[in-house]
Amino acid sequence: MSTPLSWTELAARTDFHLDPVNGPTNAQAGLRLFGQSEADVRVTLYRDNHAWCPYCQKVWLWLEEKQIPYRIEKVTMFCYGEKERWYKRIVPSGMLPALELDGRVITESDDILIALEQAFGPLGLGMKDPAVMPLRQLERLLFRAWCTWLCYPSRPRQDQRNRAQFVSVVEKVEAALNRTPGPYFLEEFGTADVIFTPYVERMNASLYYYKGYSLREENPHFSDWFDAMESRPTYRGTQSDFHTHAHDLPPQMGGCYKNEDPQTPINRNRVDNGPWEELPDVTYPEPETSRTEALHRVVKHHENIIKVNPTQDDLFDPALRCALTHLMTGEVCTPPPGSDIGLRYLRDRISVPRDMSIYAAKRLKESLELTAALVGNRQGTPIPVRHRRDQDPANFAKT
Repeated sequence: MSTPLSWTELAARTDFHLDPVNGPTNAQAGLRLFGQSEADVRVTLYRDNHAWCPYCQKVWLWLEEKQIPYRIEKVTMFCYGEKERWYKRIVPSGMLPALELDGRVITESDDILIALEQAFGPLGLGMKDPAVMPLRQLERLLFRAWCTWLCYPSRPRQDQRNRAQFVSVVEKVEAALNRTPGPYFLEEFGTADVIFTPYVERMNASLYYYKGYSLREENPHFSDWFDAMESRPTYRGTQSDFHTHAHDLPPQMGGCYKNEDPQTPINRNRVDNGPWEELPDVTYPEPETSRTEALHRVVKHHENIIKVNPTQDDLFDPALRCALTHLMTGEVCTPPPGSDIGLRYLRDRISVPRDMSIYAAKRLKESLELTAALVGNRQGTPIPVRHRRDQDPANFAKT
């Protein structure tokens, strides 16, 4: 096929629909009701636009599991833009997340969960339960070991010591998971699993990318835990991919430093350039809707996507349609010369789950890369590491 489908023809190829209010957990929602009425809403969650904030994910996942009706107000994180003035009037520090419960504003994710437990009951065993408290402490121990290894530049010998320290804490977590008959931290899914989720997901991504270490593949109980989490639609709706985390973390953490392990450049190249199938970031079966979801999201935002892309519109518009034509038909369509930079710029800025789910993103990346490779091997503008203002949410105000 030499001619890509038009935007009208592409739009006709997708019937993807998601009910953001009452359907599965999703990043696009501004209101969640779970079949109840707006009159039942007592909670407003203030979280970041891009679904990058780990502490926001913790509260988000808790609310979804408990099916508490709530509103969502999305706020700009410091690393990708100026904090909104209206939000600083509510939370002068600007910190995220924040939660308004019956008119009272609460910050700090643990304090938020404790307040939600008092209002709606715990999720399994609560934050202060004697079985949960040592697991909360273990999660913080794991977090500190991860930061020590990831966030400080070090020579090979020190890197090995930091790795050994992290692995020794992982062994404690593996032992904790092994003490229960099922895959979760306690006999049933609950608060402890919610607390571990955000940073363990980010550890899995960042250590694979920067340290050549695969948390999920090298630890059988963690592997079972990830598999169990991915059986939950609530978690799948908040789950991100390796590429998003590898590149959203540096400005949040103050830097992420790669080591000299021979596996590290192999992993980095795979995360950045593909192939993205079978990366150890997701194992649940791919939904049949992954391609139509990706197409739906791009068609909805295509005017802004084209506008913010560094490639000239008259080159990038047909190039993007070539990639989407391949996505939906499998037909290879050669894009205009010089459009490879623009296609890879977009490939590198698909944000999961803000833009689409993890499998939809993989399929879209594949088609963008295949199409770009037809006309060159030039990469897009490098992703900044001190900030992410290349992801200014003002360009995508509608969901």
